[in-house]
Parts: sequence; structure tokens; C-alpha cells
Amino acid sequence: MAAAAATRGVGAKLALRELRIHLCQRSSGSQGVRDFIEKKYVELKKTNPDLPILIRECSDVQPRLWARYAFGQEKNVSLNNFSADQVTRAVENVLHGKA
Repeated sequence: MAAAAATRGVGAKLALRELRIHLCQRSSGSQGVRDFIEKKYVELKKTNPDLPILIRECSDVQPRLWARYAFGQEKNVSLNNFSADQVTRAVENVLHGKA
């Protein structure tokens, strides 16, 4: 799914240190995120064994992907009403430094 370059940084960009996925256990807006976790998480973790990937479930939270970079910089992407494939593309974009 992604390259080891994600943990080293791409060129002069800041190195990706952590991914966090926030979602609701029951809301329809988080369904694609739940599907992504069921179907793609294991592959993502195997491809990026040194990258911390945290899953945070909370009632009534809007689904969101957070990327933490060196020096504490963070970026986030809304995943609201995304399909599992759209979540996969969003994660890949973050891993390749396009977020």
C-alpha cells in the first residue's frame, strides 16, 4: 500500500511520524472507515510496520484522518461519508506526502 519512505520523509518534506483514524462506532458517516479498517488495516500495517497507526473510536465523532509529522506538525482530512476505497486513497495520499 505505501512505501517505507513515509517514515523517512519524502525529499525535504517533514517525516511522517504517526497516523490516527478517528471514527464513530455506529454512525453512517463512519461506515466506509469501519469497512476500511476491517478490510485494509492488516495490509497497511504489514506494509508500514514501523509507522504507528492508531484507531480512535468515539460516539458521534466525525470520521477524520490525522497525520503527525516531525516537529509536532499535524494535518487532517475529513473522511465523512467516504467509501472504503476513498479512505484507502486518502491514506495513500498522506503516506505519499500529498495531504
